[in-house]
Amino acid sequence: MPQPEGAELEAVRARREDLRKRHLRAPGDRPETTARGVHHVAFICRDVEETIRFHQEFLGFPLVEIVENRDYRGSTHFFFDIGHGNLLGFFDFPGHDHPPASETLGGVQHLALSVGDEQFARARAALDREGVDYVGPDRGVEDSLYFRDPNGVPIELYRERLGVFEGNVITGPEAGRNAG
Repeated sequence: MPQPEGAELEAVRARREDLRKRHLRAPGDRPETTARGVHHVAFICRDVEETIRFHQEFLGFPLVEIVENRDYRGSTHFFFDIGHGNLLGFFDFPGHDHPPASETLGGVQHLALSVGDEQFARARAALDREGVDYVGPDRGVEDSLYFRDPNGVPIELYRERLGVFEGNVITGPEAGRNAG
């Protein structure tokens, strides 16, 4: 994908700064969110067992429920615990062909999951051992590993606490403070 350069890049940066000035409120001026959090994020999978093995056995996310999809007879809907009451869900749709995942409008660019140092190291060793392609932390992003699950779901394992981005607390009562 070509990236903007020169005057085009400066225009993109100016637009971002304009959006920041007009819409980003200081932590003390922000209203409380109306949501309680992410209940689950659901993706489509091609093979239920392959997906369970990858997420539970390889990444360490326990499978916590497996039921028939209430909206599509014969489809399996299942969930993994990804911490703090958040669930990662999948559906299969038997009999349907699906094109490979792609980065497009309305699509998922990546799912970033917060992990600690130990999980990060274990995941990196497992990715290396199994020959799973990944990017990071060698590209200057010391705290991230980017890879795809067997269904093409783009995942980032991010060594950063929840509510913190690039060392700064961005949500909750401590928003605006350095996390260090």
